[in-house]
Amino acid sequence: MAQNVYELIAPCHFGLEAVLKKEIVDLGYEISRVEDGKVTFLGDAEAICRANIFLRTTERILLKVGSFTAASFEELFQETKALPWENFIPADGKFWVKKANSVKSKLFSPSDIQSIMKKAMVERMKQAYQVQLIPETGESYPVRVSIYKDVVTVALDTTGDSLHKRGYRKLTSKAPIEETLAAALIMLSPWRKDRILVDPFCGSGTFPIEAAMMAANIAPGMNRSFLSEDWKKVIPRKCWYEAMDEAQELVDDTVQVDIQGYDIDGDIVKAARANAELAGVEHLIHFQQRPVSALSHPKKYGFLITNPPYGERIEEKKNLPALYTQLGERFAALDSWSAFLITSYEDVEKYMGRKADKNRKIYNGMMKTYYYQFLGPKPPKRKADDGE
Repeated sequence: MAQNVYELIAPCHFGLEAVLKKEIVDLGYEISRVEDGKVTFLGDAEAICRANIFLRTTERILLKVGSFTAASFEELFQETKALPWENFIPADGKFWVKKANSVKSKLFSPSDIQSIMKKAMVERMKQAYQVQLIPETGESYPVRVSIYKDVVTVALDTTGDSLHKRGYRKLTSKAPIEETLAAALIMLSPWRKDRILVDPFCGSGTFPIEAAMMAANIAPGMNRSFLSEDWKKVIPRKCWYEAMDEAQELVDDTVQVDIQGYDIDGDIVKAARANAELAGVEHLIHFQQRPVSALSHPKKYGFLITNPPYGERIEEKKNLPALYTQLGERFAALDSWSAFLITSYEDVEKYMGRKADKNRKIYNGMMKTYYYQFLGPKPPKRKADDGE
């Protein structure tokens, strides 16, 4: 039986579309569109499972049900009702419009959009299943809608809890970086598992843990569940089993790496260790309580990848010049290293004492941040007989 091919939408942080696109292509799927904050690709039921389990930089996987133009609520109702909901949702399925957002469109009230679309879906389901009442006692099918310039895109959320929730972060520090964002930032750097990585402000350990998971080839979705696991109309159960088996087979946690995380706060270091243990990578990371003033490493060609304090609160802001000056001095003392910093603090280069080689604007939620990239020299090419 031929599998249905769907359009699948993978949202991501603004500015990181290229990283996600590469991940999807590497998984073997064809990209149909790249827009701000999302990448759309083509895939079957198996692709839904694999994308949820393997993609490191997307927030969720949406299954597109359809798109149409609607400039009035009547059009919205009729067009929503015309979509083949019964192909996805069983007669007892529980469904609702979980989120609606609208940009530059005539219809802009999320709550009205949500209630009108829900009514239209109920009408369609009653006709399709020839019933007077839809019980909604079964599995959940949340719908997400985005309207841009009156074009409505309607999709089912296959993921449930956002994919940044890998399941390992039970304990967090004050301003944790999302796992999906951390993974994307590591991928944007030239770091590879045979190179050293140090995070001098490791907080709850996200950068070192994501790097260790990449090094050991641990799929980010291996230790969690997904909403669509019980969508029998869309995804045969065996697709989930096969994707999980594939993920298991790829793990290599005997990999040799040098990944370190430091933080000035001992309790936070303990929390980071506990998180690493949940992720199955505690043996691959060396965590230590250490202030940035004590940052050093004997080897060459390493990487600092970190999310230093931004000083969101006024009283913290006054400490930033000293902190970044210290970081700059310690970085300068590291021979041939590169540094990658994500921060909303705009005077980084001034206090680090050098200009960034590259700078990328990335939206972390609503906050505009910059990814400063201070590039060191490339290590000399190793001879092929070094066992590489």
